[in-house]
Amino acid sequence: MDSKVIGEKIAKARKDKSMSQAQLAQHIFISPQAVGKWERGESMPDITTFDRLAEILGVDLNYFSENAPSAADKTANAGEAITPPAHSSEKVAGQQGRQVLVNLTAADLPESDFAGVVLHKGTFKASSLRGADFSNADLTSSSFDATDAREANFDGADLTGCNFSATDLTGASFGKSVLVGTILNMSGQGAKFVDAKLVDVKLIKTDLRKAIFENCTFTGVDFSYCDLRGTDFGSQTFDGVRFDKSALTDVSFQGATLRNVSFTVPFSLTNKAHLSLKTIRFDGARMDKLTYLALKGLRVVDLSNVTII
Repeated sequence: MDSKVIGEKIAKARKDKSMSQAQLAQHIFISPQAVGKWERGESMPDITTFDRLAEILGVDLNYFSENAPSAADKTANAGEAITPPAHSSEKVAGQQGRQVLVNLTAADLPESDFAGVVLHKGTFKASSLRGADFSNADLTSSSFDATDAREANFDGADLTGCNFSATDLTGASFGKSVLVGTILNMSGQGAKFVDAKLVDVKLIKTDLRKAIFENCTFTGVDFSYCDLRGTDFGSQTFDGVRFDKSALTDVSFQGATLRNVSFTVPFSLTNKAHLSLKTIRFDGARMDKLTYLALKGLRVVDLSNVTII
């Protein structure tokens, strides 16, 4: 398949949706530069990304074949299947049939073995998954809604684009998990994040008291209205992170590295708020000048042992 033809089709469908390259990139968790390369014909999406592109751009998958005339043509002959890009042929050859949507609503599957499964856009709603093993599973874009996943094992799992809503993840493990564009609205007391990389993750109204974070990196992460009291973030790296109206009493950033990090207190600077901010520990932390000055402006945070980088 001609990469330039594919690029022109992606660009046309994107413009027909009044969508910028940056907005399209955000939907599929890649850089705007990568979208630009597609549209210039310098590279092509892999075969699994074509399905996501078709969904976002509102076109039939066959639109990307050379015979499809326009983004508006959604009635292409189903028998004229898209020809996979040459560079993704090995991936297609290794697939064991198509991936269908799996709905596990109200499933009663405690301690079940999901280890290593490939489940894209799966739906777990009001399900019982306590102690289930999802280690090394590919759960891209799956949703967990009002689900009991206490003590579940997500070690090594790909949770890109997953949405955990009103889910109980007390004591769950996320060792070396892939957390990109993941949304976490959950109870997560005692959850364990070890050697995890969190990128563009949103944690919203999440209870993370007693949660364990070890050797993690946080890039573009938002903590919004979270309960982080007593959490130890020591010796970890934060870049472009927001702590927005979250409870931070007795939180430790000792030895951590903070770049472009902002803190918004959950209430006005009353005596109670002052006492809460005073409990945050930054001893031995390294931070850029803007982060340092923003914290200094709060006038109650002890920054006497901080290094400006």
